[in-house]
Amino acid sequence: MIGQSSAPAAGEDISPLQQMVASGSGAILTSLLVTPLDVVKIRLQAQKNPFPKGKCFVYCNGLMDHICVCENGNSKAWYKAPGHFSGTLDAFVKIVRHEGVKALWSGLPPTLVMAVPATVIYFTCYEQLCAALRVRMGACADEAPLLAGSLARVGSATVISPLELMRTKLQSQKQSYRELTHCIRSAVETEGWLSLWRGLGPTLLRDVPFSAMYWYNYEKSKSWLCERYNSREPSFSIIFLSGAASGSIASVVTLPFDVVKTRRQVEVGELQAKNLTSKISPSTFSVMSRIVAQDGFGGLFAGFLPRVIKVAPACAIMISSYEFGKAFFRKHNQERILGPLQTNT
Repeated sequence: MIGQSSAPAAGEDISPLQQMVASGSGAILTSLLVTPLDVVKIRLQAQKNPFPKGKCFVYCNGLMDHICVCENGNSKAWYKAPGHFSGTLDAFVKIVRHEGVKALWSGLPPTLVMAVPATVIYFTCYEQLCAALRVRMGACADEAPLLAGSLARVGSATVISPLELMRTKLQSQKQSYRELTHCIRSAVETEGWLSLWRGLGPTLLRDVPFSAMYWYNYEKSKSWLCERYNSREPSFSIIFLSGAASGSIASVVTLPFDVVKTRRQVEVGELQAKNLTSKISPSTFSVMSRIVAQDGFGGLFAGFLPRVIKVAPACAIMISSYEFGKAFFRKHNQERILGPLQTNT
């Protein structure tokens, strides 16, 4: 009953604009706190498999993935050549000692450029859809988060995909916006409009099940913890634990699709960095077959521990800050409505 009564109120008590502000603030806070973990992970990965000049990799803040092109030897590039690190803690210490504390947040601007609008669209769509579906689904209202999470992710991923492609081209070739417009127009003329959504398939295969499982498990675990501790409203610890647990489960189940998406994004990014195009795009299952043939079945679960270590706190921080923002606006709206009544009495 707690889960059913509290969720609809979230969409009724605050406006969509306030939901956008809450989710945008949460995305910024999450990126600030999680980026150092990703910088260390990238340095350790690059140390084992150095990136030649013009190559790229996928930068992730725990919520969204972004293609970043690096140029080794370029002192102005935010990506630095890999060092000699013996482990995660050693990487933290050496990066701070030799490059300063700011180096742990290198690459933050390009992450924020995509993470903030994508998160705003995603969370706002989820809230609006979930509130509407709970009303229409009646006895099946408990399954509304599952469907709302899936639809919200489809919408946000579809909108952001062309923007991701444009940002990658700006990074890789340092083009002006006029040159970028000409490049995009040429690509559309030669390959069609669908070329702007290249790589969307594996993105949806990973992110849609992730969102469905995440929101369903989050709402369920939040309601269960509230009942267990006899709490009418979920506390910060309940929200934090629910977000971390649901994010961990969803990240493990969808990890094979994350590996495939990373492989395809890197391949596309390398072609873009070299100013090449490929009309033949391997299917998701063909990439899976290639990974299994090369690295075995375990290759589909590569990066298991780093992904869980990053996704769990990222989801926990994001949902906690988002719920805090919603509670703030809800209280503000109530005070604004009740204020005149109290003064008249």
